[in-house]
Parts: sequence; C-alpha cells; structure tokens
Amino acid sequence: MNIGILSSASFPPEIPDGIGNYVYNIACKLVERGHDVTVITRGSNRGWREDSVQTMNKTIRVFRVPIIQAYPFHVHIHGIFASKLINDLSTQLDIVHAHSPYVPAIAPPTPLVTTIHSLERVSAFHYETKDLLGMAHKMSSWVFSSVETRLFRNSKMLTAVSGHVFDELELLYGIKRRRIVLGNGVDPERFVPLENGRGDYILYVGLMGYRKGLFDLLKCAKYVCEKKGNVSFVLVGSGPLLPHIQSEARRMGVARSVLFTGHVAAMSGSLIRLYQNAAMLVLPSYYEGLPTVVLEAMSCGIPVIATRIGGNTEIISNGLNGFLVPPRSPREMAERILMLLENEELRKRIGRAARRTIEERYTWDKVSQRVLECYVRLLDPGS
Repeated sequence: MNIGILSSASFPPEIPDGIGNYVYNIACKLVERGHDVTVITRGSNRGWREDSVQTMNKTIRVFRVPIIQAYPFHVHIHGIFASKLINDLSTQLDIVHAHSPYVPAIAPPTPLVTTIHSLERVSAFHYETKDLLGMAHKMSSWVFSSVETRLFRNSKMLTAVSGHVFDELELLYGIKRRRIVLGNGVDPERFVPLENGRGDYILYVGLMGYRKGLFDLLKCAKYVCEKKGNVSFVLVGSGPLLPHIQSEARRMGVARSVLFTGHVAAMSGSLIRLYQNAAMLVLPSYYEGLPTVVLEAMSCGIPVIATRIGGNTEIISNGLNGFLVPPRSPREMAERILMLLENEELRKRIGRAARRTIEERYTWDKVSQRVLECYVRLLDPGS
C-alpha cells in the first residue's frame, strides 16, 4: 500500500510534540509492515524541499512544502502548495491520511482519512489571554475552525485519538460520523521503568504555551514547597509563554525550586531519563486530546497526576493507575503530589499499574494495526 501522510509537525519531530511524535511512529510502523510512506509537511518560505528519512532499511519520502507566515491565513496559503503536490502524487498514492489541527482543507482524488488530535475551536477557548499573542490566537481560532470544518467534510473517514474528541466534534461542529477511536501510542521498549530511578523531582513535559495550565503549576509548586522543603519541579519544553512563566516564578518566589530545561529532543535518551528519574509527572492542562507525555510517563512506570479533561479520563483510572484532579485546581494537585511524595509504596503501586495499562492498550503496534484496519475498510469496504 502507498500511503501519503499530511501533517503540520516537523518530521522527524524536533520538539516534544504530540502530532509530530504520532506521525513519526505511525510512519515507521507502516514501513515496518511493508508499506510505502510519503510524508507531506511544512517547509519554509524559501521554497520546496524533498528529502528522506531512513527507518527499517527503507526510505520514507518527505516533502517539505512552502508555508508563508501570513498569520492567520498561513494554513490557507500552505494548502495551495500542499494540494498541488498531493494532486501531482495522486497516481502514486492509494490513500492520504491527514492529522488535524493546522493542516489545510485538502480534497485529494484519492480517499482521505483524517485523524483529529484536538479541535482548534475548543483549544482556543482555553487560551490564557495574558498578552496580545494569546488574544490573537483566540480570535483567529474561527479562521482555523473553518479550515477544520472543510477538511472534515472532505474526509471519507474520520478518526480521533479519543472518544472525547468525537463528543466535541458532534457538539460544536454538528458532524456525526461513525466513531473510530485510534488512541495514541508509546514504544514500551524505549520508555521503560528504571529499577533504581532517583524519583527526586516533579516533572512537567510539554509546550510552554497556552491552555497548558502552567501558571496553575507555579501556584501548585509554591504550595508544595511551603509544605515540604527541598522539593524540585523540572519543566521541560519551550514555547511562547516561557519568558512569562519564568518571570512569574521569580515573582512568586519559587524560582529556586523550578528548573526550566528548555528544549529536549523528543526522540532523545535524555527525555526518557528525565521520565525515569522523576517521582511523578504532572499535567495541569485545560484541554488535551490524548496527551503523549502521559503515556510516556506511564510506560516509564511513574505516577501521573493530570487534570480531569479530554483523553486523560480515558487513560487514567483515578487512584488505580494515576490521579485526576479538576482543571484550574492547583491546591488539589499539590495535595496529590504531597500524598505521593510521602508514600513511596503508593508511588510504586501506581507506577506498576500505569505500566500495565500501556502494555495492554497503548503501544504503537496496537495503534498502527487499528490505522491499517481503517485503510483496508476504506479501500475494500467488503473486506
């Protein structure tokens, strides 16, 4: 089978990015299963670029299509170039698989599958509007959501990373389709528990951006540090809010307890070691589809404390393989952190249960099999 994958993320992923990680691992698994894969993603405003990525002794073709930063219409302009390329490649592709959000509303001559990772209209609702950039993102969400609507209607099959995304799709867009939940995945051979992990800090991994609840995380850190001295928070990632968060940490007096590592490559062993040596992962987001970082942490056998939103509720059974707290509740998150810090046996028990959850439901082998079943169903309805 010849498969074209359309994504807005860098390939291979350069930062801890959910969609980039998803597309890379699915592409590798499809190649491993003997299929040919072409990835179409964003390039620069300097023109087209074609290169390749080697995996399993096979080549994944990568087309980096021009994008002109005429915000908020850059996705529309990018779509002109992407559509032309996909049409030119149509005789070489059996199917095209788009990963939303932030991809153009293509209408290829070959069957189109779209996987929805999150919905921009919902995501923008949760942006913290503390600066002009945040307000601009929120206001421009209507431009992006119109692109999403056209893409969804052009798709022969819609899939999502969680059932919660389908709920939002029906509520906000009025689109009712058969619910095909692919889930998200992790490589359990790379993200493994460390027998003698230090477990001496609280970890956050993700974009330093809007809707991630990072100002709540600082409030949580302040409360934890007041109750229990000598506790460290390690925040991994970069993004538009990083200088604001660093400034707020200094203002709140927690700068010595909060370490900002900046960018750590998503595919690196350094990121895995950060998981393995953490006491727990915290994710205070206001909105998520099905976050990769939760799966990675659980695969490494550490407890996760996340907000009770989106796909988090489909991964975590509260008190069994992790903990869920209401969004915008830094005090409650802090109390869960303190409880785990004071009970090593509980941390180990939750970590073991988290690892079992990954092995049973969230490996890339299982996700890629579900993806292939979708392709076969679309190309051969009688199968």
